[in-house]
Amino acid sequence: MGSSEEEKLIQMVRDFIESEPSPPISPTSKPIQVHHKSTYLISLQEILERVTYAETQILQKILLYLKRVEATGETKNLKKWIVLRLKTDGYEASLCKTSWVTAFGRPSVFQFTGDYEYVDVMMKENRGGEAVRLIVDMDFRSQFELAKPTATYTELSNSLPSIFVGTEEKLNKIIFLLCAAAKQSLKERGLHIPPWRRASYMQSKWLSENCKKVSFSPTREVGMPNSGSNIYGASKFSKWGPPIVKP
Repeated sequence: MGSSEEEKLIQMVRDFIESEPSPPISPTSKPIQVHHKSTYLISLQEILERVTYAETQILQKILLYLKRVEATGETKNLKKWIVLRLKTDGYEASLCKTSWVTAFGRPSVFQFTGDYEYVDVMMKENRGGEAVRLIVDMDFRSQFELAKPTATYTELSNSLPSIFVGTEEKLNKIIFLLCAAAKQSLKERGLHIPPWRRASYMQSKWLSENCKKVSFSPTREVGMPNSGSNIYGASKFSKWGPPIVKP
């Protein structure tokens, strides 16, 4: 996330806190935590409520695809299958594989490597318009789980969608907000912030420059959630017939 975007979000949080009337201080009251809770939740809700037509369209398609496989309970190669289904329906979709090395500490002697997969969709909001990149994550909420979270952070993370469809800008705002809340949660628990819960590390999952796009042809079969079907939902086994007897 650029420094200007971070400064805008920080200023938004400060403005919200300053605009709230100060509650009476008592030995049992914790006004700072209440402010954090209300600020984080309201900010997250505002981000999630701003949904474009393209985001809604792709999410509806994915939910429709998942209905066809929820009976099996198997999710092998699900991301590849989602990409194939989107391409079959005419969308410019691909599977993105990111990898990165993040250095921490001063001097930077600690290095953490990571890799991740998600679905990438390029589409236009309207005819003749500029193409918009949408990031699709099939297991988004679990990426922000914490060990021993506070009740405030638990409520915040549970407000995240399990399937995320959104732009890079929206994702950046969510990452920054959740990482700030995670830092507060860990601080209240007396725990240190692990490197993989910092904003720079989380951004590397979806926004790393080292991103390899893998595209699939709609005619190519992949491992399906239902191993007896191809990408079109038809049986991949040929119809049986009697053997040909040679003279």
